[in-house]
Amino acid sequence: MKTFYSAKHALHHPPVELAEGAFVECFEKPERAYYVLQSLQDRKIGPVCEPESFGLETILNTHDPRLVEFLQEAQQNWTALGKAGTIFPTVFCAQNFNAKEPKSFLGKLGYFIGDGCVPITPTTWDAVQSSAFVALSAQKAMMAGEKSVFALCRPPGHHASARLAAGYCYLNNAAIAAQAFIGQGAKRVAILDVDYHHGNGTQDIFYDRDDVLFLSIHADPAVDYPFFLGYEDEKGAGKGEGFNINYALPHGTEYDAWSSALDESLDKIRAYAPDFVIISLGVDTFRGDPISKFRLESDHFLDMGARIAGLKMPTMFVMEGGYAVAEVGLNATNVLAGFKDKAA
Repeated sequence: MKTFYSAKHALHHPPVELAEGAFVECFEKPERAYYVLQSLQDRKIGPVCEPESFGLETILNTHDPRLVEFLQEAQQNWTALGKAGTIFPTVFCAQNFNAKEPKSFLGKLGYFIGDGCVPITPTTWDAVQSSAFVALSAQKAMMAGEKSVFALCRPPGHHASARLAAGYCYLNNAAIAAQAFIGQGAKRVAILDVDYHHGNGTQDIFYDRDDVLFLSIHADPAVDYPFFLGYEDEKGAGKGEGFNINYALPHGTEYDAWSSALDESLDKIRAYAPDFVIISLGVDTFRGDPISKFRLESDHFLDMGARIAGLKMPTMFVMEGGYAVAEVGLNATNVLAGFKDKAA
């Protein structure tokens, strides 16, 4: 299985994030990718490939172009205000009303950023764009005939909605790959999000579409991030009704209950019969993850990969969450190894 990876992810390394009322060291940091890369190489999962460069067309077809422009120009606009250091908003725009985009850059910060977990540094855009190119390179390999690939994306993407960067996510890598598949002739794509947190950004992007089936297994948003989306009564709208499926599980969920939701998700994917499957691969369901409250063990990730392989469909894995404990590499690689062994 090929892995696509860019060392440019390390260009995004903000010193702090704003969490629970305090500035704390970022949980989403370069070590996450290093742990995964080292484990992939140690276990010889497959070749590690540099991504290609792409234009912005697919990104602009996935995200509001104003968000992309904002991210590209944020540092320049911050400097023009005489500011230095890491960029954070001081006001936030609620998603659920028809707000107008401010002219002031300080207002734009709150219009395009959803929370305190997406700080911007002078080189953040370079890392964000590179992460999207990793996903597009993996997608291109799938279109060329690869049956499975891994996009080791960092920063992650599944909390980035059409207009908002949030939850460590600036551009939605899985959604960009799905849009590329559709733009290049695929009729149906399924995205299965197995991250501990709901993929609210992915849901937002495809909520009114029937050409992308979105399924997410995650912590109950009534008590965990992202709080405002991810409930089981959110089933899509218009043409997309019935094509958005959420499994919201309580704190303390162990693998028996979690894997039951996985099996139901896989049955729904089989019935949908997509041309391609994308797995938003968060491994923060691990019991030792520092910010999550499920209780999966490392061996469970092998079984997870094997069950996904049972689909017998072209499958692209995109790295999402799983924070900087050493086991993040073991657990991500276990999913891929379990998939490979079953698919062989």
